[in-house]
Amino acid sequence: QVRLVETGGGLVQPGGSLRLSCAASGRSFNFNPMAWFRQVPGKEREFVAAISWSKETTYNPDSVQGRFAISRDNAKNTVTLQMNNLKAEDTAVYYCAADTAVLKSPPVSSTEYVYWGQGTQVTVSS
Repeated sequence: QVRLVETGGGLVQPGGSLRLSCAASGRSFNFNPMAWFRQVPGKEREFVAAISWSKETTYNPDSVQGRFAISRDNAKNTVTLQMNNLKAEDTAVYYCAADTAVLKSPPVSSTEYVYWGQGTQVTVSS
């Protein structure tokens, strides 16, 4: 059974940092794109960042570019999202996702990702 499990969410003050991790089990994603999305109630799931098998990265330019950094450790089958200078508008449930296409540039559409984690809440508030 394939599972993606996110950890690292929580409450942080504006300007603070959080580090989210996603651990995959059940299969390797070393040659597949992985990504982070986020969602707030009543809104569509929003692309945050993605990383290819070769560690090519893509970010949402309108919201997180320059503040967030995605990375992956293929030996551990994990992907990480480092979030700095957090803002109130970053408050959301953050989801890890994995594509099954091999050797592909990371897509930004949620419809292209097959596996999803259960999500972890990030709240930015003073």
